[in-house]
Amino acid sequence: MPGARRRASGGRAGRDREAATHAAGQGRGEMTGDAGQVGQMAAVGEATRVPPADSSRTVPPPGGSDVPESAAARDRGGDRLRFVGAATRRIARGIDLDEIVLGLCRATVPTFADAILVYLRDPLPVGDERPVGPVVLRLRRTDRIPEEPDTEGVRMPLLPAQPDLSPFMAGGPASELCEVEPGGPLAEVLRGVRPVFGDSPAARAALPELLGDGRSVATGQRTVLAPLRGRRRVIGAAVFVRRLDRPPFENDDLLVAAQLATHTALGVDKAVLYGREVYIADELQRTMLPDSLPQPTGVRLASRYLPAAETARVGGDWYDAIPLPGNRVALVVGDVMGHSMTSAAIMGQLCTTAQTLAGLDLPPQEVLHHLDEQAQRLGTDRMATCLYAVYDPVAHRIVVANAGHPPPVLLHRGGRAEVLRVPPGAPIGVGGVDFEAVELDAPAGATLLLYTDGLVESRMRDVWTGIEQLRERLTATARLTGSNPPPLEPLCDEVLDMLGPGDRDDDVALLAARFEGIAPSDVAYWFLDPKAQTAGQARRLARRALARWGLDELSDSVELLVSEVVTNAVRYAERPITLRLLRTDVLRCEVGDDVPQLPRLRQARPSDEGGRGLYLVNRLARRWGATRLSTGKVVWFELAHPTG
Repeated sequence: MPGARRRASGGRAGRDREAATHAAGQGRGEMTGDAGQVGQMAAVGEATRVPPADSSRTVPPPGGSDVPESAAARDRGGDRLRFVGAATRRIARGIDLDEIVLGLCRATVPTFADAILVYLRDPLPVGDERPVGPVVLRLRRTDRIPEEPDTEGVRMPLLPAQPDLSPFMAGGPASELCEVEPGGPLAEVLRGVRPVFGDSPAARAALPELLGDGRSVATGQRTVLAPLRGRRRVIGAAVFVRRLDRPPFENDDLLVAAQLATHTALGVDKAVLYGREVYIADELQRTMLPDSLPQPTGVRLASRYLPAAETARVGGDWYDAIPLPGNRVALVVGDVMGHSMTSAAIMGQLCTTAQTLAGLDLPPQEVLHHLDEQAQRLGTDRMATCLYAVYDPVAHRIVVANAGHPPPVLLHRGGRAEVLRVPPGAPIGVGGVDFEAVELDAPAGATLLLYTDGLVESRMRDVWTGIEQLRERLTATARLTGSNPPPLEPLCDEVLDMLGPGDRDDDVALLAARFEGIAPSDVAYWFLDPKAQTAGQARRLARRALARWGLDELSDSVELLVSEVVTNAVRYAERPITLRLLRTDVLRCEVGDDVPQLPRLRQARPSDEGGRGLYLVNRLARRWGATRLSTGKVVWFELAHPTG
């Protein structure tokens, strides 16, 4: 049956085109419900591969086969495919909303349209959350071809986000906001998902609602209204416009518009989800960083945190300064490997664990050991580097333990910068390794810098080259101030200035400590045997120290409080107790014993013979507290100096 074969052959392209169009139409659904987006994309993709059916195809002669498509038709089909491929790649390169919307505008103007308006929902829904309230569309961006090209016929530079569209619109600029009326013409077009020509009945009623009353665009098939549908719901709309001196849109251009709208909507969904993840990770990380650093006596602290230049690189860097008994302070800086929300969450857990371990006054190597165990419990691939140091202003010494972290740099008072030699150790999370601590001098006037690898390592330089540059930068900065140490805050800013444009691959945490120490003449220290007469001995020793310091006005209060605290320590201690007085900006008294139980403030009953000692301490002291140590505990209180 030759005739039947000829009819089947001659109608194949038309049936393919009808099937593709029908498949694209299956995406029709509710604005807030699920839709077969993947099926629509596949249908549109197949449809763009079908050459356009127009007068370029000849009618098959009787008794013969089809005449092949003309070269012009094949060229148009190939051009459309190449354009769609290039445009979708440009849209997919965007990470945030502005990049994706700008990619759509720059890909379509002037190749596909002479002007474009892009509307997005305000606010944009995130993930599976169902928006409440009316659907509001905000004009996110407009673009158009320049009125006059330059002398070389090249497109003019980037136009502003909302250029003047008066050559393409009548009645004034488009409205900034549009509230979609439920059941209205615009809602019906958005629900239909498929792009429509501006001269269709649905678009003629929907465009005035979208653009605003009295505004209009080119008539006929020179306008295409394309809904932007994401994975769950319609998230916006795009309006493509052509000038009167340009050929109008064709039916196949609707398929191109659908493809562009689909990729743009999916990119917007991706950007919104990614933006939410980055926001959560960034907030989590910043929440775990201290709002302000403590200022313990004998040391001054300053810090900086600098996020990476790329918003995608949310890291796990952290720093902390934790006051310890005896005016000591723990300095911590760490870096969780990886850049994600998971890294920020692990950073928060390790930071909290370090604070808890510091409160137990464990040695630095023991703190790193417990952090290593914690990281292994979190997962086999949870690794981090950390440096933990404890500074004692009375002894002018610092104890440092390292877990795979870049070594600290010590800037001496004379201007010499030194990279401290500390055992590198293995990163936290490796497991089965021992950490070693070293004790070093911490002279008054010196500055210790703890930092993460983002400060010294990048694509442009390795870590040791960066450490050497940091040392040279500190030396050059110290020379400007002569024999005096450089101010701490400007010093931190100067250190960060060493970062170049290509050095912001990672976030940076910086912690600087200026050692001031406490002079030996301001410290009084005794060992006392736990006997009944010890309380009286402690009162006499405290009175002599206060007289030597010219603080006789505090003698009565100090003797009373020292007697109460020492009496409580002598009652339970088995080894000699310690009594230490520190004269700084306040008078601090510390009593240590070998009993780990901490005293608790309670209200004594009238019949109780004891239990009022801490009540007196709480009423008379400026501050007081108790800290558990590995060898027992320390109870301390502070009194303000007499006025004048």
